[in-house]
Amino acid sequence: MNKPNILVKTPLGMENIVAARILELTPNVRVAPRPRGFLGLVLVEAEKQFEVAEQIKKNILEAEKVIPAYEVVEASLDKIVEAAKKVVKNRIKPYETFAIRTTRRGKHSFTSLDVNIKAGAAVKEITNASVNLSFPDKIVAIEIIGDTALISILKGTGEYKKLRPGKEPVVKFLRKIALIQMPYLGPLDASYNMGVRIGREAQTFEVKELVIAPIGSIPADQLLMFLKGVYEGIESRYNIQKKTYARKVNKIPVYVQDLYQVVRDRFKEPIIVFEPEGEPVIKMKNKIKEMFNSPKVKRINILIGSRVGIPVGIYRFADLILDIAPGVTISTDLAAASAITALITVLESVED
Repeated sequence: MNKPNILVKTPLGMENIVAARILELTPNVRVAPRPRGFLGLVLVEAEKQFEVAEQIKKNILEAEKVIPAYEVVEASLDKIVEAAKKVVKNRIKPYETFAIRTTRRGKHSFTSLDVNIKAGAAVKEITNASVNLSFPDKIVAIEIIGDTALISILKGTGEYKKLRPGKEPVVKFLRKIALIQMPYLGPLDASYNMGVRIGREAQTFEVKELVIAPIGSIPADQLLMFLKGVYEGIESRYNIQKKTYARKVNKIPVYVQDLYQVVRDRFKEPIIVFEPEGEPVIKMKNKIKEMFNSPKVKRINILIGSRVGIPVGIYRFADLILDIAPGVTISTDLAAASAITALITVLESVED
């Protein structure tokens, strides 16, 4: 291949399939799956690279990213910088923001950071645009594969991110939730397994606390196995979160208290019961929003049943009684996650 001018990124193992589909779609091109042995890549050489790139985007599901190159140069730092200056001229306006995104494959005398710094300074000088590494208007994509570098400009909106402007994290709501969960009691293995699932759910949402709330006298061995499962579930999820999140992870504390005493102890705090006798969640959205958005409210108690529901007498002391899915009985292992997800959906909804 003389001068590839489109880079297609694929799931690992799909390179040959994508290359074959490209040839079916546009026969008058040349393709090179796994160039230099790099997995997840297909290089394409096309006479009209931008038209071919659009065809690939529209027709090939396995093409995760399609990057048509404005310039293709030898992979030396100076030549890459000069090519970047040429590419951005008249394509990035002074009032726009940009970021350099360099991906380097192979051995070179420079690093990706070297390219970002030197090319970034050059682009800023040429365009007088501002740098925005998080949410740029334009991305100068520099894809280096061995001794070849492809330089392109992409829209910043093409980057999929978990958080972006207008999409706020819900942690501020979750940290107000005290999850009051009745224990699942029965055969020891079933109690343990259910505990694992509930522990993982609670830790997934990083609620303020988890309170295991039995009623009256219960078999100690069943409660013990349930609690062992809860701690196992919390620990396993917490370890994953620590590796995944850039922020500090809140490992939730666990308490045990009789359900009736929890309600008595917290009668001055908001209490929400989730049971089929309640109102549909969406119908109570204004009250939910008012409760969670109040700066005076530091803790909101969410009561979840297990096998048997929350006792009816407690309903009188609840601020809200909510039904997640009218006509559908939610299983114990899904109840807490379903309740919290329903609350988040309402809290994130936009007013009509």
